[in-house]
Amino acid sequence: MRALVLRADSFGIEDVDQPVDPKIVAGPFDRIRVRAAALNHRDQFIRDGQYAKIQYPAIMGSDLCGTSQDGLRVVVDPSLNWGNSELGQSRDFQILGMPVSGGFAEEVVVPLSNVYAAPEHLSDIEAAALPLAGVTAWRAVMVQGACTESDTVLITGIGGGVSTMAMQFALSTGARVVVSSRSAEKLQQIKDLVAKSGRAIGTILLQDIAEWAKELKAIAPSLIIDSVGNATFNALLDGAAVGARIVVYGASTGAVESMNLHRVFWKQLSIIGSTMGSAHDFRHMLDFVNAKEIIPVVDSTFSLDDGPAAFEKMKNAQQLGKIVLTIRP
Repeated sequence: MRALVLRADSFGIEDVDQPVDPKIVAGPFDRIRVRAAALNHRDQFIRDGQYAKIQYPAIMGSDLCGTSQDGLRVVVDPSLNWGNSELGQSRDFQILGMPVSGGFAEEVVVPLSNVYAAPEHLSDIEAAALPLAGVTAWRAVMVQGACTESDTVLITGIGGGVSTMAMQFALSTGARVVVSSRSAEKLQQIKDLVAKSGRAIGTILLQDIAEWAKELKAIAPSLIIDSVGNATFNALLDGAAVGARIVVYGASTGAVESMNLHRVFWKQLSIIGSTMGSAHDFRHMLDFVNAKEIIPVVDSTFSLDDGPAAFEKMKNAQQLGKIVLTIRP
């Protein structure tokens, strides 16, 4: 089969035998003919050697839409071996797309329990953009964040797949939603996108941190969904409403070097971690997407052969929404 293969010294299309994980084929499994697969920042970190325990050769790709052995159009839950607790993942937890071979290939073998019918209102490309971003955003916003229509929600670093899905989930609850970015262009694109659905969204341009902090205090978000980390975290503590929940699912600017703990206890803030999601989370996310007919934001598509160019676009943070590779017609 043809696949986009990462090796220690190369990254490109190869004809390879389909890698099969012995643990997966030991139980019920499905062999998916991949139609489309989406990029995630995780893939970029692996390609750049900035991810733990990288195993070469690697076929990345945690997000995909394809055809099952039964001929059904399906999506795949990328969380493998989550475990029995809804509180968090087990020690055996893995994410599809390294070390288990993922969707940047013509076929992929996955546990049957991770295969779900693709939402009918989504195209192959839109469905491929949903799984990892969808379940990560769902757990952050709806499970850990317990978002309701009475919340004022701030989503930092708008632009990527998870943040745009988080925005869509929060808007669908009826909450007031505000997003922030360093890019004025992305903020305008988001406002225009949301306006098409008859809704409105607040935006904050992050250029001067002091000015940004003042705007946050005026907004006083009760729920913050953060993936930025060090650069703005103390400003979030300052600007959050009393009793606010701050859900952290990433740290694009690194670990917080010095946290203002006085703000945490004086304002009675809750700081909550979140990553990926359980099978329960994935099912509920799909139900919500189907009920609300939510469509993931897709920035652009590339062919499998142009996969390296897609990675360069992601590396330069040029996208708004997901970047998707088309694999099969």
